[in-house]
Amino acid sequence: MTAVTLRLREVALFERPVTLRLPFRFGAATVTRCPQAFVRVEAEVGGRRLTGATAELMVPKWFDKSPALTHEQNFEQLRIALRLAREAYLSDSQAATPHALSLQSGEQAIAQGVALGLPRLAAQFGAALLDKAVADAALRAVGTGWVDGVSAGVLGDPFSPRLTLRQALSVNLRHTVGLADRLTDSDEGPDPQDGLPASLEAAITRHGLRYFKLKLCGRLDEDLRRLGRIAQVLDRDAAADWQVTLDGNETFDSAHALGRFWQALAQQPGLQRLLQRTLLLEQPLPRKLALAESIAGLAIAPPVILDESDDQDDVLERGLALGYRGISSKACKGIYRSLRNALCAALVPPQQRPVLLSGEDLTCQAGLAVQQDTLLAASLGITHIERNGHHYVDGFGIAPAAEAHAFAAAHAGFYETGSDGRPHLAVHDGRLDLSSLHGIGFASGAMPLWSSLTAIP
Repeated sequence: MTAVTLRLREVALFERPVTLRLPFRFGAATVTRCPQAFVRVEAEVGGRRLTGATAELMVPKWFDKSPALTHEQNFEQLRIALRLAREAYLSDSQAATPHALSLQSGEQAIAQGVALGLPRLAAQFGAALLDKAVADAALRAVGTGWVDGVSAGVLGDPFSPRLTLRQALSVNLRHTVGLADRLTDSDEGPDPQDGLPASLEAAITRHGLRYFKLKLCGRLDEDLRRLGRIAQVLDRDAAADWQVTLDGNETFDSAHALGRFWQALAQQPGLQRLLQRTLLLEQPLPRKLALAESIAGLAIAPPVILDESDDQDDVLERGLALGYRGISSKACKGIYRSLRNALCAALVPPQQRPVLLSGEDLTCQAGLAVQQDTLLAASLGITHIERNGHHYVDGFGIAPAAEAHAFAAAHAGFYETGSDGRPHLAVHDGRLDLSSLHGIGFASGAMPLWSSLTAIP
């Protein structure tokens, strides 16, 4: 199979408000509502018109963590990135492969966003979404799914022909424990009384979880108390082989401060079991410092990986030289970034292995976002993926019932309909069933009800 060449004829941008059922606190931010962006493209391939689509939550205080900006200003940054990408991708009148279009138009849109003052992580949001939607259209043009199509070179990228993508049929879900989350049902805090788990304890009971992502606040006494309580809950309620990852969310202001914090953690008798079961520590240093200071001498036992720093193609290589041992895969940073990083990890010299590619979440919502991001990560061999959209949001939120049920019907193993008649992500024995995501296109057999969305002009 050869690479698809296409021309974009239309790019439509939309959004829909999302209200969280529980507050999500990470780092210094607490999120209770934000919009979800949707992109629909019409591409011409050999005289035929094909539709491709994607979606992504516009999370505040992640792409740009400046305390001077309001959440609404963060949302507008991402709308600007989307508009710039729409203009750049439509301005290319020549037929091109999806990857070539990304290289030319995507980089142009990112450069324009940076010139306007956007952090590069925010500026690349628009191009990342356009690339996902274009990939969806290209795969539909040849009637194949993500793994088979990308492996066969449909996107025209130089990475996937050298990778072995996996036709994963299931994956472990890694449950997020946010800083505002209740750990037990007896803890004080919000409980929407909607039949869904409102505490860590309840989520374990409901879903049979054994992988967990624990947010750090970077204040030693608070983290010690909270991690100690979490360890007690996991020992009591989770599967015997439970494991965790820790997320620093750019909390520590220097490598020295990080080293002191970690040594203090390591000296706590009550945390030894948890630390022995810690698989990785994610992005502890701010992005402006992470690639300027070596962490190689900090004696942090688990691998330290990058996340928010991932705004350039060479970030993983630069990180490896400074003592990092992996990087996150997130579709909001771009499908080609994940493919490239997977190839980089596979090609490092034996003495540097293993290099981790970790599946992390931008609170991907039910529908296009969580389906595409999950399949992307699982196809790269990632065996446990942070998923939290199902925990912080009630199913499909305010999406029309017809839309929710269309996705549930197209992906019966991935979703299940509860006694209330509302579809939700189906998590059984801590795992997600991915078998329905391997159909034609990029992980989706249904589309949003476009008329129910608000256009982004």
